[in-house]
Amino acid sequence: MSMIRRFALTLALLACINSRMYATYILIPMDETSQTDHLKAYGITYWVLSQGAEAYWLLNYRGGSFVLPSTPSIINECELRHVKYESIADAQFALIQNEILNPEVNMDVIKLEKAPKIGVYTPVTNEKGEVLQPWDDAVTMVLTYAEIPYDRLYDTEVLQGKLLEYDWLHLHHEDFTGQYGKFYASHSNQPWYREHVRMMENLAQENGFSKVSALKLAVAKKIAEYVSGGGFMFAMCSATDTYDIALAADGVDICAEIYDGDPADPNAQSKLDFSKTLAFENFQLIRDPLTYEHSTVDHNLGRNVNPEQDYFTLFDFSAKWDPVPTMLTQCHTRTVKGFMGQSTAFLKPYIKSNVLIMGENKPANEARYIHGTYGFGFWTFYGGHDPEDYRHYVGDPPTDLSLHPSSPGFRLILNNILFPAAKKKHQKT
Repeated sequence: MSMIRRFALTLALLACINSRMYATYILIPMDETSQTDHLKAYGITYWVLSQGAEAYWLLNYRGGSFVLPSTPSIINECELRHVKYESIADAQFALIQNEILNPEVNMDVIKLEKAPKIGVYTPVTNEKGEVLQPWDDAVTMVLTYAEIPYDRLYDTEVLQGKLLEYDWLHLHHEDFTGQYGKFYASHSNQPWYREHVRMMENLAQENGFSKVSALKLAVAKKIAEYVSGGGFMFAMCSATDTYDIALAADGVDICAEIYDGDPADPNAQSKLDFSKTLAFENFQLIRDPLTYEHSTVDHNLGRNVNPEQDYFTLFDFSAKWDPVPTMLTQCHTRTVKGFMGQSTAFLKPYIKSNVLIMGENKPANEARYIHGTYGFGFWTFYGGHDPEDYRHYVGDPPTDLSLHPSSPGFRLILNNILFPAAKKKHQKT
């Protein structure tokens, strides 16, 4: 080896050592090949924010990477959680920012300011602390896996105004119409179903309502107030369309006698008020109380999509001009495997014109991932039950996320978790 080449290699080695010694940042890569656990990377970023440190989200840069301070505690946390990171010096970060801020590239740098306080609206247990509903929830599963803390709250807490204590709210797989998920035909003889009905009727009475449907409507309105005041609301599966159905049916009895003790209004369809809904309009109610479906919003009945070809595509948005949908669609792939649920997908003819479609299955004319504003707040609806379990049945075991640490479908959920942490000037549409 020549003297000149040996000298050059020595300088390169010293530069590398010097860079690591004086690195003030670490980059958490989020592209497909560099990161081994994308889901836990969100948890690391959330943890850093909860410690009062700064963080940056590099939109469309290597799959939506994060930049965090380089401290022994943060590096140790990354290593404990098996999250890949790269040490970078001030000059390197400055070069990355210059590359991103070039007006010719579709990237942006978003500063994350604080860890949002998370609430999950869920009836997981009864008065005895026993689990009632025999199914899991994708959001609580991924929050637990990513080690992101959250609180549970339900109807009483919502009506007491406790939503104001939270920055972000997830609606568990609720039926806001008061029809208990329309499980009557298939599960009305099951102990968990009967116990759930008993608990909900008691809860309605405790809160001054004669019917569960009236309780759920009041809760839906409180949640709408929360969003309008600047809150962030996220829902999956049946908590999406049933939420809007409940708002549209304000003052109208749409529940059959088997659900609330008296007949539904025969003219209920004509009395729906779609001006009160967030996302959907002009849909038809499924009036048969024994049919496991609430309305024509959900593309489930008659859906003819081959499971092996069931994918939806994420839209590309302008990171500099449309930072909100860009944040919500950060992923290492633009094509996401589809998955079923009680509410699987949203037929486009029933989606309001001011709603932003962020993910669609175009051949099926359906949207899977949609977003909108309401007052000063934001909401996101995501169709399906579990992104890594195509057809999840009642009683099936929960997904082991350690087997899917880079799940694109679960990444979309976690994008919504960090979205409220973004510097407020970027929260515009």
